[in-house]
Amino acid sequence: MVSLNHWKLLTALVAGAILPLSFAPFEFFWLAPFCYAALFRVWGGASPIHAFQFGFAFGVASFFSGVHWVYISIHDYGEAPVSLSLILTATLVVFLACYIGLVGWIAARWFSTIGPWALLGTFPALWVFLEWCRGWFLSGFGWLSAGYSQTDSWLMGHAPVVGVHGISWIVLISAGAMLVLIDATSRQRIQTLTFIMILWGSGLISGNYRWTNPREKSLSVALVQGAVNQDLKWRPEQLVPTLDLYQKLTEQADGSELIVWPEAAIPALYGQVTDYLEEIHGKAARQKATVMLGILRDDPEGGTFQNTLVALTDPPLFYVKRHLVPFGEYFPVPEFVRNWMRLTSLPYTDAVAGSDNQLPLEIAGERIAITICYEDVFGAEQLRFFDNASLLVNVSNDAWFGNSIAPHQHLQIARFRAAEVGRYLLRATNTGVSAIIDPRGRVVARSPQFVPDVLKGSVRGFLGFTPYARWGNYPVVLGVLLTLLLHFVPMTKFTIRS
Repeated sequence: MVSLNHWKLLTALVAGAILPLSFAPFEFFWLAPFCYAALFRVWGGASPIHAFQFGFAFGVASFFSGVHWVYISIHDYGEAPVSLSLILTATLVVFLACYIGLVGWIAARWFSTIGPWALLGTFPALWVFLEWCRGWFLSGFGWLSAGYSQTDSWLMGHAPVVGVHGISWIVLISAGAMLVLIDATSRQRIQTLTFIMILWGSGLISGNYRWTNPREKSLSVALVQGAVNQDLKWRPEQLVPTLDLYQKLTEQADGSELIVWPEAAIPALYGQVTDYLEEIHGKAARQKATVMLGILRDDPEGGTFQNTLVALTDPPLFYVKRHLVPFGEYFPVPEFVRNWMRLTSLPYTDAVAGSDNQLPLEIAGERIAITICYEDVFGAEQLRFFDNASLLVNVSNDAWFGNSIAPHQHLQIARFRAAEVGRYLLRATNTGVSAIIDPRGRVVARSPQFVPDVLKGSVRGFLGFTPYARWGNYPVVLGVLLTLLLHFVPMTKFTIRS
């Protein structure tokens, strides 16, 4: 006979596997609270070890379903053996799942897991706190944070105020409220329903409020998407065709004041193609345009190499990627593992990170805050740019993930970064999804995937602080810690008295 705990474990697995449907490209945002509510239900009254198991099962199912594309980048394009690719992917999924398991274990060990206080207070607050920790601990991996599921819901209006973690908190409170409405007294139901209506309704109202102010002059822009297959990109014979391709696409951007190419658009070091880039700069300057492009360069201080974005101006302006990708751009492994990687022809060389004190680049009359690739997942790290920055630019190469859900999830994350600080964001990628995103996080225009394209549009620089740009995640983190303290103290008193 199947025990109740087995049924709870199965419920957690199914709810976790369904959860990624609430994120891009599916975007069934209403599904997220139901999935979290299912997990909260099985956590109710569970022992610490069972609560960890249920949370871990939910995490394994959701992260495997939602970030399995890591295998594509490691195996299909990184050319790692199948066994190593599976081990690395499984390790990431298990590590991320432990965060969810830890939420359940802490709740069952030190708090009550039954009743409205647990559903509306303990579970949501613990989840958000561990989600915030997941975003920075050991380099951080903020993918599938609960708030990202809400880019097309009313809750997106809260992004400039509380950021993605604040919206995660509201989603998780909503999940708990669904269970309170089932089990609570009539008075509790009315109070809970009123509270949830205020949270969601205020998001709709806030979404219509403009926290930042546009500059008078508009800026014509063009995003160049080369769509060079990752399998071919770094082959020596592909260099000349790639140079010709980007030159022709840039000519199609005639009339644009700012032209942006994607991350590592040219498969060569900056010093190897200076003549070509000077030619591109000369042609653009005659048209009163500036070209920005991603390219690798030798480290000027004698290290290995840097992942940079260069603006072709006089003199050229560089931004150097600060937050590097573990096992992609640097390898946090012992030397004997690095030696083995060298012998097996796997990548083993660490890139050199840029300084944290880099300022926005002044280009085409705007002060532009730059991020490269998945740096845009770390929203709080970008706040040092404000109020100086008037425009956001992200260059990326999501070709590493093939025709998977990853590029769509990455675009969804970028939408949050624009909304949190109230600026336009220009997102140029190699194979898509290139897009122009407005200050409310809405996609104004986008390129089709996997085809060469020049996406033209008009944007404005914006100035001023949103509440999130001013305070970052501090209010939310302090709020969840205060909530946990208020719930923990009564439980402690109860334990001492008993």
